[in-house]
Amino acid sequence: MAELTGGQIVAQALKKYGVKYVAGIPGHGIWSLTDAFLEKGSEIPFIQVFHEQSAVHMADGYYRVTGQPMAAVTSIGAGASNTVIGMATAYTDSTSTILITGGPPTHMRGHGLLQELERFTANDFPKIAEAVSKRHWVAQRVDELPFIMQRLFSAMKTGRPGPVHLEIPMDVQAESADVDVHALEQRLPVGVAHPDPAAIAAAVEVLSAAQRPVMVVGGGAITSEAPGEILRLAEKWRIPVVTTWNGKSAFPEDHDLFAGSVGQTGTPVGNTIASTADVVIAVGCRFTDWSASSYAKGVTFSIPDSKLIHIDVDPQEIGKNYPVAVGIVADAKVTVGQIADALPADGPDRSSYEMELAERKANWEAQLSDRRDSDRFPFTSQRPLGALRKVLPRDAIIVAGSGNTQGAVKQTFPVYAPRTHLTSGGFSSMGWAVPAAIGAKLGAPDRVVVCVLGDGDFLMTSQEIGVCVTHNIPVVFVVQDNAGYMSIRGGQRKQTNRHIGTEFNHPDGSPYSPDFKALGEAFGLTSFRVESDAELEETLRKAVTLNEPVLVQIPTARDAAGPWVPGWWDFPIPEYVKEGQDEYRAFRRNEQHL
Repeated sequence: MAELTGGQIVAQALKKYGVKYVAGIPGHGIWSLTDAFLEKGSEIPFIQVFHEQSAVHMADGYYRVTGQPMAAVTSIGAGASNTVIGMATAYTDSTSTILITGGPPTHMRGHGLLQELERFTANDFPKIAEAVSKRHWVAQRVDELPFIMQRLFSAMKTGRPGPVHLEIPMDVQAESADVDVHALEQRLPVGVAHPDPAAIAAAVEVLSAAQRPVMVVGGGAITSEAPGEILRLAEKWRIPVVTTWNGKSAFPEDHDLFAGSVGQTGTPVGNTIASTADVVIAVGCRFTDWSASSYAKGVTFSIPDSKLIHIDVDPQEIGKNYPVAVGIVADAKVTVGQIADALPADGPDRSSYEMELAERKANWEAQLSDRRDSDRFPFTSQRPLGALRKVLPRDAIIVAGSGNTQGAVKQTFPVYAPRTHLTSGGFSSMGWAVPAAIGAKLGAPDRVVVCVLGDGDFLMTSQEIGVCVTHNIPVVFVVQDNAGYMSIRGGQRKQTNRHIGTEFNHPDGSPYSPDFKALGEAFGLTSFRVESDAELEETLRKAVTLNEPVLVQIPTARDAAGPWVPGWWDFPIPEYVKEGQDEYRAFRRNEQHL
């Protein structure tokens, strides 16, 4: 037992439970906690950011690379509210992050304290946090903090991952109690959830009869460390593999059984193989509308008539969007391994299926090369990605921003090892990529980390590049500058043949773009602007080998420069727009999720 303040208890617990970094802004509502990080026994490096949203995104990126949590801390009121987008992103993509915010002192709650939300209920911020947290707590007394901290880690590290939130009133941070910080290993369950043997037998029976099976791999497969088992099952039973956004990197993309990605901006190969499969094995995939082409039958999936074997640690996901032939609630790594073990030693002859796959991949490569290998300037979205892949080591980490870049990376940039592709999939948050890339580099200091994003995305959290300078974190930022939100413009034009609010223009209509090279230099980064196709690859090579914070501005074409759209996404068209209504309604009638 020791006399510790609330701040010391939290700081010591974080350190004792393995947290390596804390990011945030030490506003007045959290001073007594952040000061405790200077106390002996609870020293944790503090990464000061320029916006609280970025602190959570940074912790998110760190988790995606390491599989271990990082903490974000912010003040009361505006500081806490700024974290909501970060928490929502982590919640949607099931990443374990810790957010600790300050709160009004217990003796002043409900009195309209500076920055308190109290008109509906005293201290209302926790209600906001509820919607974007796996679990949240409000500490009422100092002596309950050891219990809360071990429960917080238990919730975060077991079952389906997700962000957790703790609010600590200012007086609870500062007051003390005679307490012990619990030994976490004595309060966590051991092992993972194994599947019911009957479910394994049923899955093997369905799979044994398959002529055209496909395995669709989501982010849960990476979280559960299942890529090795997925590779073994695919090779043993000769099953093509497709990936979702967050599943990208779970399977080596130079493998002959890799069929590409699925969904609206998947690949033609991935969508065709998945939609014509007779058996679909889903591993850690929740079938979002984006990855399933809004459930329109025959575009990405055809379930039914395809039979679905759905493996997920969260029972809520089983049967939510598609009926299952076999639903298995268990750890993906264990389950896939047991299915592989239970199948007969001699797999079926799928030579004709594999020849079809190889031919489709060759056709896609020819289509892809038209943009990836183009020498046009300004560049296509794909051209810098092809050059970047040539100069990066195989295990480099690419962090992709939202919009056109996100889809182009998904289609164009091959990755080969787990946790080498990071993107904000389900929430698709703009402003995520820059701080997430910094978190990724903190988690993998010996690996090259490159953040590729559009200018619209970059401008939302561009100030965080300064963190790389103040903390000596060598991330390479590649800004594809097309003067606007071109992904949004493309969608608007497809639906209504016009657009609004998507281009960055001068009053005369000419494109407006900040001088990103000068901005990078102003923040202290070595910066480049690529002026021609001839200097693209060499500039990227230099940026990658400098081992320091670098920004590369790449002029990118506004038109015909985004990803291909081989899938479908349910965009309702305004009734006053007559063109396209029949096509939209036909797809809408074909949706299978209901």
